Amino acid sequence: MSEFKNVAVIKEANIYFDGMVSSRTIRFEDGTEKTLGLMLPGEYRFNTDAQETMEILKGELEVQLAGDTEWKTVKGGEAFVVPAGSYFIAKVKEPTDYCCSYFR
Repeated sequence: MSEFKNVAVIKEANIYFDGMVSSRTIRFEDGTEKTLGLMLPGEYRFNTDAQETMEILKGELEVQLAGDTEWKTVKGGEAFVVPAGSYFIAKVKEPTDYCCSYFR
């Protein structure tokens, strides 16, 4: 799905890691939320409250989930799931556009 309809957009950006990662929250009529964002090259650790599905729209990164020893390359058109109450580390190789879905 390349377009969302009937959503509310939170105008204030979510800014992390000194501006190297930013996103905007969108809220659907049923109350579910997603974020649309951009990660610039670097290495970042993200903690999760809810289960997340991180869809990479464009770009490339390597991801390591909590408890894993292996890194997985994720490119545009691919996604990965992070359990609730966990974390992941992302090594971003190039500007990477993403959509994160939250499951509460």
